[in-house]
Amino acid sequence: MVDEITDFEVLEVALRELCIEKGIFTAAEHRHFTEFAEQIGPTPAAHLVARAWLEPAFKTLALTEPMSASKEVGVNWMEPTGFGTPSDFTAFQILEDTPTLHNVIVCALCSCYPRPILGNSPEWYRTPNYRRRLVRWPRQVLAEFGLYLPDDVAVRVQDSNQKHRFMVMPTRPEGTDGWTEDQLAEIVTRDCLIGVALPKVGVTTNVITDTRPAVHPIAD
Repeated sequence: MVDEITDFEVLEVALRELCIEKGIFTAAEHRHFTEFAEQIGPTPAAHLVARAWLEPAFKTLALTEPMSASKEVGVNWMEPTGFGTPSDFTAFQILEDTPTLHNVIVCALCSCYPRPILGNSPEWYRTPNYRRRLVRWPRQVLAEFGLYLPDDVAVRVQDSNQKHRFMVMPTRPEGTDGWTEDQLAEIVTRDCLIGVALPKVGVTTNVITDTRPAVHPIAD
């Protein structure tokens, strides 16, 4: 039995087969890259944030020269695979949360995502339910992830695109004084780096992986 596939999956298969036919890459090279992409995770990004919390100078580097900071945690944006496959980005920026500002990333057009440092995007990130609604009702969508922000905290939705990739640097939570980089990195989850969650002591996994049906605000 074959599950139904989407139009995007049909397009991906067609484009992949055409590239192989034209000699842009071989089937073996595609398999190699796919295996690489599937094993990437957000660990480098988590260590980047943890180190920035501990070292003010590194935090400045991360916010002003994020590509250089990425290299410090083992990610080369110009050649992320290490075997000749170029990155698909032009610019990378790290967005710093503050006590009065919360950042969250999205790609309203498709599903652009900082894969070299965060790995593959979660399924919900690619859905129209998330992409189309976050830019209109960010607080409502964040609440569906269990994240309720005070009214005095502004929410900034950063829309990724073909030329720009973004990642969130959340605020260090209370109760982590004296922690090591490894301890801090454990609570910097993928969802925190996207901006749909905040780091919390004792939370080391992405406990929310799906969004619930929308209920439009009364004002609409």
